[in-house]
Amino acid sequence: MTAHSKTKTSFYRRIYVAWLIAQGVNTVPKIIGATGMPRRTAQDTLAAIHELAIDLENSNGSYRLVAWGAVNQNWVAENVLQLKQVLEYP
Repeated sequence: MTAHSKTKTSFYRRIYVAWLIAQGVNTVPKIIGATGMPRRTAQDTLAAIHELAIDLENSNGSYRLVAWGAVNQNWVAENVLQLKQVLEYP
């Protein structure tokens, strides 16, 4: 398998988590369940998503995607399998 840069995997992780939230996988436990990532990684990813101008709302631990910001949501939807493959998620 090809090694990917930390920049690429960080970007992919953030947009994949945003996509998951848009699909209703919108709590830390659900994100962990869908990806297998450690809790701290899930929390750090959620805290950093705003750096891509993705706007999330958090209501008692349940996230809602408000706006995709600088990310093309159609590209994300069309490339979900690639994102999962690079991130080695199930």
